[in-house]
Amino acid sequence: MSNQPTWEEIVNLREILKETNVQYWLNENFFSFSWWFLLITMILFWVIWWVIVDKSKIMEILLYGLFVTIIAILLDVIGVSFLLWGYPNMLTPLIPPIFAIDVGHLPVLYMTIYQYFPTWKSFLAAMIIAASVFAFVFEPFTVWLKIYELNNWKYIYSFPIYILIGVFLKWLLIKVKCLESYSSSQ
Repeated sequence: MSNQPTWEEIVNLREILKETNVQYWLNENFFSFSWWFLLITMILFWVIWWVIVDKSKIMEILLYGLFVTIIAILLDVIGVSFLLWGYPNMLTPLIPPIFAIDVGHLPVLYMTIYQYFPTWKSFLAAMIIAASVFAFVFEPFTVWLKIYELNNWKYIYSFPIYILIGVFLKWLLIKVKCLESYSSSQ
């Protein structure tokens, strides 16, 4: 007899976890102050963004935001799966664990920085300031609201990641635009 779990045992545990998570969400999250905060701020961020976005560059800016969303979801799934952090209060009991931030707050803020700081120098300065606010103000605030909890993570770890996401994606988009320009000139 082996102590190794079988796939069937893992599926059974996942089923129990799913049911427990949904019950917890229904009893502790749904319509709570934190739930309303996440919902309203996510909607407000998108409405404000729609008003201020440069619609002549909307495809490029949205592509940047989509990349931010994909990376945010991926990093959140990894972080939650490895118990680096967790989300006691969520908008939905689904993956990604913090839907409002991954598809609302972060992409909108990153897209705004991308739009308003086009040069590398201004962009880097804005990303450093934004990363500082995200890591040392916004994250502690969400901990205080009991939306976010640190398990095996520290705020300082988030700081360079926020910067790297913005810088890497700006670089990637520049490369994509160059490829597009090169291809259309052929």
